[in-house]
Amino acid sequence: FRKAGGEAFRPRMQHFGRVVDAAGGPIDDVLLTFFPGPGSYTGEPVVEIGCHGGILVTRRVLERLLEAGARLAEPGEFTRRAFLNGRMDLTQAEAVMDLITAQTDLALRAAADQLEGRLGERVGAIRETLLDLVAHVEAYIDFPEEDIDPETGAALLARVDTVREAMAALLATAGQGRILREGLRTVIYGRPNVGKSSLLNCLLGQERAIVSAIPGTTRDTIEEVINLRGLPLRLVDTAGVRESGDVLEQEGIARTRRHLEQADLILQVVDASQPPTPEETAFDDPRRLRVLNKTDLGLHPGWAADPGVRLSCREGDGMEALGEAIFGKAMGRGPTLGDAVVAINARHQQCLRRAAADAEAARKALEAGLSPELVAVELRAALDAIGEIVGRAD
Repeated sequence: FRKAGGEAFRPRMQHFGRVVDAAGGPIDDVLLTFFPGPGSYTGEPVVEIGCHGGILVTRRVLERLLEAGARLAEPGEFTRRAFLNGRMDLTQAEAVMDLITAQTDLALRAAADQLEGRLGERVGAIRETLLDLVAHVEAYIDFPEEDIDPETGAALLARVDTVREAMAALLATAGQGRILREGLRTVIYGRPNVGKSSLLNCLLGQERAIVSAIPGTTRDTIEEVINLRGLPLRLVDTAGVRESGDVLEQEGIARTRRHLEQADLILQVVDASQPPTPEETAFDDPRRLRVLNKTDLGLHPGWAADPGVRLSCREGDGMEALGEAIFGKAMGRGPTLGDAVVAINARHQQCLRRAAADAEAARKALEAGLSPELVAVELRAALDAIGEIVGRAD
């Protein structure tokens, strides 16, 4: 890099210059910024080069850097270095990938909040309380003549319960976290000709699936992803379920049943202008949300008392109500775009479950009046499990 002008390099200032090849020939005019450690992203000295866009220019600059002795970073290496150098905890390091792969605004907000350290702060508070508990219990081990009296034992129990409640609150966000990261697998299910493919098209806002009055038109599953109020929705349109002698349709129905087993949410679509069938009314599943379609043709008395969402795919009526119902079913009283979002992932969930089990064992040991050594062992185990979340223990 050859700098324009004669002034010295200054940290965190962009410097205009030129990247040249081995013979001194120009490759590109660039802006270079130097970040000295430990105040950089990784905690180490970092140089950033901003070149012009375009595949060829970028490749030539990168090749020149490699010729000069640099090497390509491994996947996630900069963030790994930042974690190892204490620039962020493990939850923040994980949030970087969540930020990159976020599909919706709500998922982006959750990742950004985690990157800011909100999850780390809550885990840190639990860890500090556990550390304090361990210190109190181990004090009784160091001074065996001092038994844990009933009043002290009650105070310790109350603090253990506080920790357990904090863990339970974080564990309750696991389902929301999985949905925000992976999407809500939503299966559109029902008899033939009730409007399943029409509903898919309405939700997508385009003609994705073929719509026909001929029963059995949809024989294979169709999958698409949409953004519903910040919630990634993985829609699966399935073949209508009925008795059929057609081999291809039978395979489609078999696939429908497999998708039902894997679904997070089932949109059971029915023709509300026709009387309900025993199969439709008998279908009961906690994941089910019933959609009463074709209300533009009139609502049959058999569906009048049903709490399902009423809509007409043909007229486009009721889609707003359906969106509200889906979001409520998926997230309950979960986060909205204006909230600070804390949503743990599968690794955090595993650590929290272990810590909660250890805290419960410590509580039982305290209640039973067992020796402080046994209480301390359980509290230490809970402390280690919590430490794994933020990378304090491994």
